Parts: sequence; C-alpha cells; structure tokens
Amino acid sequence: MELFFLLVLLVVMATALGSGYPVAFALPGSAILTVGAAALTGYLLEGSTSAYFANGGPSQWLSAGVTNLRGVYWEPERDTLIAIPLFIFMGIMLQRSKIAEDLLVNMAQLFGPIPGGLGISVIVVGALLAATTGIVGATVVAMGMISLPAMMRNGYSNSLSSGVIAASGTLGQIIPPSIVLIILADQLASAVDQAGTSRTELYKVATGEITMPSEFSIVSTSAGDMFLGALVPGLLLVGIYILYVLAIAIFRPKMAPAVPYEGKYDAAFLGNVLLAMIPPLALILLVLGSIIAGVATVNQAGAIGAVGAMIMAGYRLHPEGRKGKFTPAIFALVGLALVAWTLSNYNTNVLNMQTASDRTGVMFAAVGVSLIIISIIWSGIRAFYNEDALRGVMVETAKTTSLVFIILLGAAMLTAAFRAFGGEELVKHFLEGLPGGFWTKFIIVMGVIFVLGFFLDFIEIAVVVVPIVAPILLADPQANVSAVWLGVMIGLNLQTSFLTPPFGFALFYLRGVAPAAVKTIQIYKGVVAFIGLQIAALIIVAFNPPLVNYLPSRTSLTAETAPPPVNPALQYCIEEYIAEAFDARGSQIAASITQARGLDVSYLPENLQEDWFEGLDKAETAIPMMTDIQTVQQRLVEGAVDYRPEHTFVRALQRDMLIRTKEIEDLRLRASRGFGDSEGQTARADKLQAEVVALEAQIPETWENTQGVYNALNREDQTARNLYRRTVDQAYVPVVELRAVIASADALAALRDPLATLAADAPSMDGDTADTRFKEVESMLGNVDGGREIRGLLADARKEIDDRSPDPERAMEYVAEAQALFEVELTWRSRAKDELLPGLTAYDDAIKDTIGLRQQQRLPRAQALEVASCSAHHRDISLNF
Repeated sequence: MELFFLLVLLVVMATALGSGYPVAFALPGSAILTVGAAALTGYLLEGSTSAYFANGGPSQWLSAGVTNLRGVYWEPERDTLIAIPLFIFMGIMLQRSKIAEDLLVNMAQLFGPIPGGLGISVIVVGALLAATTGIVGATVVAMGMISLPAMMRNGYSNSLSSGVIAASGTLGQIIPPSIVLIILADQLASAVDQAGTSRTELYKVATGEITMPSEFSIVSTSAGDMFLGALVPGLLLVGIYILYVLAIAIFRPKMAPAVPYEGKYDAAFLGNVLLAMIPPLALILLVLGSIIAGVATVNQAGAIGAVGAMIMAGYRLHPEGRKGKFTPAIFALVGLALVAWTLSNYNTNVLNMQTASDRTGVMFAAVGVSLIIISIIWSGIRAFYNEDALRGVMVETAKTTSLVFIILLGAAMLTAAFRAFGGEELVKHFLEGLPGGFWTKFIIVMGVIFVLGFFLDFIEIAVVVVPIVAPILLADPQANVSAVWLGVMIGLNLQTSFLTPPFGFALFYLRGVAPAAVKTIQIYKGVVAFIGLQIAALIIVAFNPPLVNYLPSRTSLTAETAPPPVNPALQYCIEEYIAEAFDARGSQIAASITQARGLDVSYLPENLQEDWFEGLDKAETAIPMMTDIQTVQQRLVEGAVDYRPEHTFVRALQRDMLIRTKEIEDLRLRASRGFGDSEGQTARADKLQAEVVALEAQIPETWENTQGVYNALNREDQTARNLYRRTVDQAYVPVVELRAVIASADALAALRDPLATLAADAPSMDGDTADTRFKEVESMLGNVDGGREIRGLLADARKEIDDRSPDPERAMEYVAEAQALFEVELTWRSRAKDELLPGLTAYDDAIKDTIGLRQQQRLPRAQALEVASCSAHHRDISLNF
C-alpha cells in the first residue's frame, strides 16, 4: 500500500501542477492530502493511522517538512539564502534602469559589420546581463523587443534569431551570480551530509572499521564555490554559441548576414560603447571579483551588487538634460578609491589606534565611507522619485523572494511525504541496482531532470528532485564526484528547462514580444540547435571535471584562510606533487642535505645538535620512502586489474543482499505489529531470506583470499604514507626551531639589562615584589624562542623568595645560573647568526617545498596551484570500500 500512496502523491502533484495551480501551494497540498488519505485509510482498514507508512506516522511526516526547514535555515551557519533577495534586487533594479537596451544597441553597432555580428552581439549582451541581472524573463523580453526586429529587418533567419535570443537569455541561470546556483548550493549542502553518512556506513560494512579516513569524506559546497565552479562552463557555453553563429554565418551567409554600421566609428561612438559596457563590467568585477579574491562572502557580494545597481540606476534614470547626472556615481567612485588607497597605506583598526598616522588613516577611511553613503542615499532618492523605480523594485523583490521561500517550504513537505512512503529508498534501490556503476545512475538522473524540464520550472526541479537523487550520486565512491561539479552539471541541465518545448519559459517570453511574422514553430525550431549545444557543453564538462573544480579549489588553497598542508584531505595530491619534485630535483635535494651535514654546529647545545643530525638522517630517508610509496602504488594499480572485477561482482551481490535484508526486517516488524496480512508478509520475508542465501552462495570461494591480498597492499600503502609523513615532519621541525632560536639573538640580547637589574635588586626583594618583578622578566623571556630554561631558573628563584620559608641564598644561586646560561645562550646564538644562519637558510629554501611542505602554515602559491590542479580531478576510491 505504501507504493500505492506514493503513486497517489505523484499523481496529485502532477495534476495540480499541470492544471496551473500555484506551485507554492501544489507541493505542500499534495503532501498533506496524500498523507491524510493514507492515515485515514490505515485507520479504517487496519485500525492504525501508521499502517500504510514505511516508517513513522502521519503527524511525524506532516511536521517533518516544517521542522526540517526551520532546523536548517534557523542555523546561523546556513545563511546561503540571504543572498537571494540581494541578487534579485540587483537584477530587477538593473532591468528597470534600461541597461539591457543600452548594451544591445551599442553591441549591435559594434559587432554588426562582421558576419553573424548581430547574433554575436545578442550572445555577448546575454552573457553580460547574465552576470548582472540574471533574470531570464527580463533579458529575453528586452532582447526580443530590441534585437529581434533589427535582425529580421537585416535578413536574419527567424528561427536563428529566435534561438539566439532565447538561448542567450537563459545564460543567467548558469553564469554567476545566479539564483539557481544559490538554491542548488543550499540543497547540496544538506545532500552532502546525507551522502557522508551513507558513505561512512558503506565503509564500515565493507571494511569493518568504525571510522572512515577523512580523505574519503565528501567535501561540501557553498554558493561561492558554485559561482566559481559555474564561471568557466558558463563562458564555455557562450563560446559555443558564438562559434555556432559564426559557422552559420560562414556556411549559410543568408541566415546571418553582416550589417554595416551607417554612422561613424569616432570618439562619440567609443564613448557610448564604453559608457554602456564599463558600468556593468565594473559591477561584475566587484561582485564576482570580491568572491574570487576571497574578500567578500556571497551575501556580502550580493549587498555590493544591490548597492552598485542602485547607483547605476541613479544616473541612468535621471532625466536627460538635467545637470549632475553622474554626480552620485562620481561620489561613489571617489569614495571607493579613497577607501582602497587608505587601506593600502594606513592601519584603519579603530580599536587599535596608537599613532597619529593611524588616526589619519581612520579619518581618510571615514571620509571615503561618507562619500559612498551619500552616493547610495542620493541614488536611492533618485530611484524613488524617477519612474517610482525603487518602490517597484522593492515590491517585486519581496514577491519573488517570498515565492522562493514558500516553494522551499512546500518542497520540504513534499520530500518528507515522499520519504514517508518509502520513495527515497525505492529510488536508491533502483539506482543502485542498475549495471554500469555511477555513470549509469548519473545519466538516468540527468535524463529525468532533462525530461522534467519540459514541464516544470527550475525551482521545482531543484528543490524536489535534487534532495532525493543528489545524496545517492555523491555517496558513490566509484566516481567520487565533488558536490560543486554535480551542482554545476545539474545547473547546466536545468538551463535547458527554459528552452525545451512546450513549456519552456523563455519561449513564452519571446512569443509574447515577437512580431506576428515569427511563427511559434520557428521559435521551437530555433531553440533545438541550442538545446543540442547545451547538451554538448554538458558532455564536455562531464568528461572534464577540472573545468568546474579547479577554480573553487584554487581559490580555497590560495586564500588567506586556506587549510594548512597537514590537512588529511590534501595529502594524496601533496604527495603526488612531492613525488614529481623528487623525480625532477631529487639529486639537488640530496646534495643540499649533504651540504647541510657539513655545517659546523659543534658550538650548539647538545640537544640542538642531536635534533639537527637526527633531522638530517630522517631527511635522507625521505626520497627512498617516497620511492617505496610509488612502488606500492604501482603494485596496487597492477593488483586492481584482477581485484576490481571480483570486487564489483561481490559488492553488487552484497548490495542486493542488504536491500533484501532491510525489506525482511521491515516485513517481520510489520507482521509482529499486526499491520496488514501477517501471513503474507511472513511468507514474503521467508522467500526473500531464501534469495539472500542464494545470493550469498554466489560469492566466489576465492573472494576472502583475493580481498585479503589487496587489503594487505592497501594497508602497506597506508603504513608507508604514514611513516613518510611522520619522517618528513621530524626532519623539518629541527630546521624551523633552530632558525627561530638563532633569529631571536637580538631579542635575547635586549634582555641583558632587565636581567642584570633584576639580579641586582633580588637580594632586597620581599615576596610580593619578587613575584611581580620576576614575572615581568619571565614574560619577556617567554617571547624569546629557546628562552625556556632561563625562564625556568628565574621561576625557581622567585619561588624561593616567595616561599613560606624564604631562602635568599638559594634564590641568588638560581639567578646566577640564569645569568650564566643567558651569556652562554647569547654567545652561541650570536655566533650562529653570523656563521650558521646563511647555510641553514639555504638548506631550508632547498627542502621547504618538499620535505618541509607539510609544516608550512599554508601552501606556497606554486604548490597550491599544483595541488588544486590535482584535486580538481575525481579519483576513484571504490576499491577501498
């Protein structure tokens, strides 16, 4: 009966959506009606409202959607959706300020004279508007009203013109900032949590280990990562569109002829082009550049975009002929320049102003911020009084934002109802039972999303389908795909939902403004080629994950907040880089170690000498250890040839056994509680148990031995890597410590007078005075590397003076020892600074990007780029499960 009510849920939802009932109410309404019907039927036929639910009861599932939504979005860390109203405001404000019209006219004049130039200009404008407004309807309508008549007058094919305009208008769904990407990031963040739990359970079942190594964990995504990941695929799509139009113009010139510009390419024309292009490009740079540079979060970038859009509207909506059109924008530019200059030349920390220069910097920053605030207020007043733009934008922003959040709530309730009737498990078992592994599941899911795009909007697909299928795809260790790659792939697929007949929204928008001479069938024919181009882009991105993964990974690893090199998730790629570095520069590194061994360290304290030579011994073993790791890695690759087929076969059997075992447990539980036909359920459970036994009998007798051999290789590999990591850490730590101690020679020398004064005054001190004075000097020594022993002697002296039975003589002995040790330390440090430090620095420079890489605070830029390139590829880890 659960399957029956699951079917009822889907039919009710499809009927409601197909009848034109508002999505925001169709989704929760379908859930409430179906859950209520299942509860009533169960009560009437079985005497229990929970009888026809896979688990739980109606009250649990009716409240689950609201509870989950509230639990997720009330967390301070989950603030992703705050960016939605900001970017919506930005887009609507730019649309109201007629930026699209200016861009279209100027780009058409600029590109028109080349073959296919009008079509290319529409694509370029579509890309620029995508990166600013991101509103499909407004973009398609604007380009349809301005460009379509011009393209028709100049002999462009109606179908090509329609296809170019409709496809270019949908670029806002994939080129950031995009509402689709924000919603997908939010949905995928929850999916990653579920997928991580599933993968951990899979690892535990497969290996018997309680904890899974963190390098096998699934990395979550954020709106910022999605923006970065979608940037290159979005530009790839733009490039494919342009190449297609150029090809049409070359091979079928009558469909896309050149359009000569009747005016002059003079300074006035250049000024118009720059005035049309520079403001939106500057806004794109501010919004996306701040995210890429790590200066701002997505929410902060959204606020920047909203303010920038209002400033642009302030001069664009200003009546022609009136003075001061650009004054607010100039105020903003001067303010930004002043703030940027101040930040680069002064300390502007208000809580830490110590000098007159600091106060001057804060004053300059305050002036710059004041200019920006004046510009925002002035522009806002203009937008409010000119065409009532600000009020209209605020109302539309509130409406659109409310719609998105109501749909999210409804989708949460629908998803909860889907799970209540076992739909999620059904989908999971279906996908996992398919032959072909991850790619079969992925192709089917993408196909379903593509077909749903014929009938549903992107929001419904993103919030209903993605939470169900994304955890299944992310948990699969075979492809081991990243969440950002999956999100961008789904985003590219969702983009087609705006173009696919019969319900593609871009087609409706274009049909509404297209002249009667353009037939609907011509619009449909025009978009078919572009749907094919989008599918081609989808395939290119699918087989080239670095197109998506590299930029987020690079930005993360080169940021100030980058994870340290000892992060477990980075070790595989770091060791791949080091292995290549050892192959290329191993002899030079070995020579540096030999040269370092010849440095004179005889005058150093014994403990530092021992640490130094022990570190060199370990450094010499690093290269052979890496060779051993590569040897074991090669044996793993060779062993996988025979192990993988048997592993795949056995894991498929065990997966089928697990599915049946879970069903057996559910059937026996329902039978024990008297739900439904107990005898039939028991018989079904017995039949499934027989199937489990039969499946288990198919496991080859050689499986345990085969698995044991490969697991032994895996353990050998892990042991070799762990030993290497410990060894290089122990090899490099003495270098860091010794350099720090030597470099502190001047800081130590500065404490001679305080120490001498303390020694002179100590005999006459009482307990309280000694406690204060000694602790002051101890604190100074605490800031000097290697000053711990001297500090310890002073602490002993202080305790002797401050003791209940003071012993001044013993205290002075400790002070004398501290002074003697101070002189010894200062003598050898000063000598080492002149004699040893240059050679030590040269040795450090030779090994810090290989042997010492794990001990750096963060990856140097060159190594960060190498690791980012490595981690941008997906690595199959299925044989570890």
